[in-house]
Amino acid sequence: MQRLYDFIRRHPTGVDSFWAVLLFGVSMLNVLEEPALDTRLKLAAVPVVVALSTAVALRRRWTRAMLWLTLGAGVYQLALGITAGSYDLAMFIVLFTVAASDVPRWVSRTALGWGLAASPLYFLRNGVDKGLNLTNSLLFTIGVAVPFALAWVLGDSLRTRRAYYAQLVERNQRLEKEREAQAKVAVAAERARIARELHDVVAHNVSVMVVQADGAAYVMDVAPDQAKEALQTISGTGRQALAEMRRLLGVLRTGEPQESEDYVPQPDVEQIEVLVEQVRAAGLTVDFEVEGAPRKLPSGVELTAYRIVQEALTNTRKHGGPDAKASVRLVYFDDGLGLLVEDDGRGAAHELYEDGGADGAGHGLIGMRERIGMVGGTLDAGPRPGGGFRISALLPLKKS
Repeated sequence: MQRLYDFIRRHPTGVDSFWAVLLFGVSMLNVLEEPALDTRLKLAAVPVVVALSTAVALRRRWTRAMLWLTLGAGVYQLALGITAGSYDLAMFIVLFTVAASDVPRWVSRTALGWGLAASPLYFLRNGVDKGLNLTNSLLFTIGVAVPFALAWVLGDSLRTRRAYYAQLVERNQRLEKEREAQAKVAVAAERARIARELHDVVAHNVSVMVVQADGAAYVMDVAPDQAKEALQTISGTGRQALAEMRRLLGVLRTGEPQESEDYVPQPDVEQIEVLVEQVRAAGLTVDFEVEGAPRKLPSGVELTAYRIVQEALTNTRKHGGPDAKASVRLVYFDDGLGLLVEDDGRGAAHELYEDGGADGAGHGLIGMRERIGMVGGTLDAGPRPGGGFRISALLPLKKS
């Protein structure tokens, strides 16, 4: 049964042609056996049968043309006084098809008007000669007009339902595209976040390891204890970097941090002091100061604060020179957290930070601004009047 239904849907013109042939055969028998028609009218009725059968066969392929063909056949039938027969069923079928198709509305309404006018015109042409009274005339007119109206109403309802279904399909496709676009944006944002995290982890820890390795090589022969201490620092920094990278890669693999013995919690404000100590161990003099009452902050704000300080101290080590000193100041306000990181070194050109970051890969001030923008904060960075570089940030606390 399903195969038959699929075949009918794939070959609508073939199915219509079958019914047209059947209509043609029945109509020709009706014409030949109709006693009210003389030989002249029977011959004149043949073109009507052919035209209406053709209209049924091709109604869905050339809907508008078949409508005009049907109207022409009806006018021809009225002009010659050919009585109604089974072939006139084609008029209802064509009217239904026009109302259900996507032809302009004026075409559909024109077809309805001709359908409703068919019965009174037929009565005026044939009924008067038969001497029908007024009551019978009205009943005849209404009886013939109702099927035309029903055919048009059914076709128009089908057209409305198809349009509504098409609208639902289009809306569903649009929503699906919007969901795909939102998913792509979310993936891109997550990749950018992870890229910033990887840069901060690698740039800071590798920088510490390089400084310690250079120092160890320099004092290897004259101060073995200091060289050993430097190597231990390198080892600890490397393990920390690997642990953080495993955490980030775990997010990439599953979308969630992996709980394991190597799992490292996301850095927060409390770990800034540990970061400062690590930088001091690498040979950079850093003053650290906290003002206000420390308290728990949103995780996004804490991570942003940690990464800004980490990036700033890494840039100081890279560009501040051997005698550079830095200071880190945290200020807890009622509605936010203030950060101030300064150094007195020779620094790098401000344009270098703006154009591509200190590493030339686009992760300098641009990365800081992206991080701060995600939490709704502000950043002010640039060379200090007396030399060195200054980074000032304000991270607001969003209140619910």
